[in-house]
Amino acid sequence: MSQRVEPQLTAHHPVRLVALSLGQVVSWGILYYALIVAAPAIAGETGWSLVAVTSAFSGGLVVSAVAGVVVGRLLDERGPRIVMTAGALVGVGGLVVVALAPDPLVFAAGWVVCGVAQSSVLYQAAFTVITRRYGERRHTPLTVVTLAGGLASTVFAPVTALLLGVLDWRGTFLVLAGVLAVVTVPLHWFSLEHSWTHLPVRHDDGPAHTVSRVIRTRRFWFLEVTMIVLTVSLLSATLAAVPLFTEKGLTFELAALGLGLIGAGQLIGRLVFLARPRGAPPWALIATVAALAAAALAALALVPGPAWLLIAIGVVAGAVRGSYTLVQASAVADRWGTRNYGSINGAFAAPITIAAALAPAIGPAVAAGIGSFSGMVAVMAGAAVIAAVTARLT
Repeated sequence: MSQRVEPQLTAHHPVRLVALSLGQVVSWGILYYALIVAAPAIAGETGWSLVAVTSAFSGGLVVSAVAGVVVGRLLDERGPRIVMTAGALVGVGGLVVVALAPDPLVFAAGWVVCGVAQSSVLYQAAFTVITRRYGERRHTPLTVVTLAGGLASTVFAPVTALLLGVLDWRGTFLVLAGVLAVVTVPLHWFSLEHSWTHLPVRHDDGPAHTVSRVIRTRRFWFLEVTMIVLTVSLLSATLAAVPLFTEKGLTFELAALGLGLIGAGQLIGRLVFLARPRGAPPWALIATVAALAAAALAALALVPGPAWLLIAIGVVAGAVRGSYTLVQASAVADRWGTRNYGSINGAFAAPITIAAALAPAIGPAVAAGIGSFSGMVAVMAGAAVIAAVTARLT
């Protein structure tokens, strides 16, 4: 039987990469950043507490982590077209539930639905598509896709704020649900592969590793723990930039600017990742990122000022965080090949995604226990040192 060939678009056609990247901008902007911008307005208009609003969102992120295990397996078995198109439609439905929610319980249920959608259309799904599509040539496309994801806040934070200026928060989320439907559903359906059967099996992928076999190895668990520690240390410290900077004497406006520039630093870090030395062992990349994270966070904790220096250090920390995203994206394929990547990466990424969902709360909690945000960031620098050591065992 002849292999299935996609009409018109080959697997490596640049249109596919552009479409996937655009889908990441819109999906991240609407399913993630819009709520971060709108949360105070939602709390103000409804009378619900801000904690309840943000906790509902965090609950959705935890759901996305768990659902990602199943989604990864489906991506391997069924291909990305149906899975990611269905995920976009689920996201539209979830946002409609969010917009029409009469109480916090239904609001939280809407974000649970959105969490399922996040697992199907955000980075982990896109990483599977890129890795299965490009194999050993995946690094540049991965950088392109994460650069696009990094632009999502730049595009959708002001768009969400503009909508909130002319509509109430419910109308805003209904409009965003419509944008998600109109843009991402056709993008996924017409640009993604129906299945992987037409892709050749690479001889350098080695034996076909399975999830059950991989998760029984010591290497997997050292990798898992190392990446969780890095996730918590980098996110907890950088997401707390505003209270950290104001604690050091910066005005709120300057501190907010610093936070924004940390986001810009992520884009720089992702571009720098392309210049990494070829042929370096996979553990060395993680160890390098962890060591740089430790240095940048220690500087953030210890340097008292001036403002420009603190913000510059923040940009460096953001760049490290941006590079870390790409190291995580390649971690599974670098060690266990590209076959069954979706299934293995789904299991690998789930605890990391949960850690990322909890990181915004971990930072302030540690700061409250220690007595300062500078002390919290110093603790996170120490955690990054531990990750640099355990990276050798991955």
